Amino acid sequence: MSTETERDEDRNGDDGDGGGADRRAGYRNVTDGKGRVYRIGESDRQLLGHSRKLMVYLPWVAMMAISVSEYAYGSAEDTLSRAHGWSQSDTFWILSVWVFFQAGIAFPAGWLRERGVLTARWAMYLGSVLCLVGFAALAHLESVAWALVGFGVVGGLGSGLIYATCINMVGKWFPERRGAKTGFVNGGFAYGALPFIFLFNYAFDTSDYAEVLDLIGVYVLVVVAACAWFFRDPPPNWWPPHIPPPTGKPGGVAPAGDRRSAASLAKNPPAVRQFTPKEALRSGMLPLMWLSVVLTAGVSIFGISFQVDYAREVGFGPLVAASSMGVMSVVNGVGRAVVGWLSDLWGRKTTLVVVIVVLGLAQFGVIWAGNVHSEWLFLFFAFLSGFGGGAFYPLFATLTPDYFGENYNATNYGLVYSGKLISGLFGGGLGSMVVGAWGYDGAYALAGGISLLAAGCTLLLRQPGRERPRAAVAGERKVSRELI
Repeated sequence: MSTETERDEDRNGDDGDGGGADRRAGYRNVTDGKGRVYRIGESDRQLLGHSRKLMVYLPWVAMMAISVSEYAYGSAEDTLSRAHGWSQSDTFWILSVWVFFQAGIAFPAGWLRERGVLTARWAMYLGSVLCLVGFAALAHLESVAWALVGFGVVGGLGSGLIYATCINMVGKWFPERRGAKTGFVNGGFAYGALPFIFLFNYAFDTSDYAEVLDLIGVYVLVVVAACAWFFRDPPPNWWPPHIPPPTGKPGGVAPAGDRRSAASLAKNPPAVRQFTPKEALRSGMLPLMWLSVVLTAGVSIFGISFQVDYAREVGFGPLVAASSMGVMSVVNGVGRAVVGWLSDLWGRKTTLVVVIVVLGLAQFGVIWAGNVHSEWLFLFFAFLSGFGGGAFYPLFATLTPDYFGENYNATNYGLVYSGKLISGLFGGGLGSMVVGAWGYDGAYALAGGISLLAAGCTLLLRQPGRERPRAAVAGERKVSRELI
């Protein structure tokens, strides 16, 4: 049975966030038996001046804006190759460099944010400008090396700043039911590219590519900057006052409508304490999550990069090729929202294992569909591949604060997400080499095997510091024996 201590804070004090609303709002800190602190008493409207739901919708819109950089790139690469005289390998390496820096900026950006050097708002502003530079470089620089720097490095850094800020923002404002909210926001990063996928397949050629890319860059700049104006983090340890903390004296009576929050907390108990990045690394769970991201994201990026080309290779028409990528993009995004909601009901780890297994099996299904030349089977497995290839991202994004807490989440999730650094290399650039050496069948079979290996890694995850019930441990051993 956990114990708690309560301490009344100065009602007129400031918590260091710099907001006038904080000085007017009273709060108290509730500490459970393990030392976890919950700051309760302040409502979202007192802190923001409006409902925290805005911290879901605005990050979602910003994520849709930047999705064109990754999820529509494969549909644009043929035109870019003809316009600039690049080889297919050149275009895929540009995307690989973009992925490398998009993922790589997450950790340093989180480190700067948690030390007050970079606010959420200014991270978004900076990211939007860098994205504009990236699209301009892709439009006007014919040298592969300069395109790698302009779109790959600069554009990747910009998208990464926006992505990491949006994901961390929603997780901080919804600590009691973050699965569905994070999944919804993360989904925008995929299906937001749908209009551009069809644009690049039907109305993007060597006569207008530069103007189109310039306009897309301006679109990203305007949308992201407009959303950024309202961005603000909650105070450290903040907990919504109308939801009783999971361990400790309730800060209020939860209304009937928040039974979903109680159910989610039962399946996904909060971290036993706030882990610093060093402590999270020493727990062994953060490195295991990183490895799982490396393997799973590599398979996802491979599918994004080669789906359209494989469809053309096996003789499917441009409509099927574009539709398969469109299906992948939409399901990739919608799947993120669905599994976020399911993870609140089933538990993060269980949902994550199911998603990664589906991703692996879908790779073998794509091979089958291509070999029998079945368009509807190809679209079906593109559906499954899109679902699995995107749904794991919000699960890792929510599993990280579930395991290590919210106060250092920008840095901890930055470390986990940095696994995509490696994924971008073997999913895109090295993936093209495997296709050249083994053909599409061999490459897709390898991707399927890697995904199943990643599912095995996720089975080893457990929440640091929380003792598992003996019955649960016995059940896991029984399942293991049955599988053997």
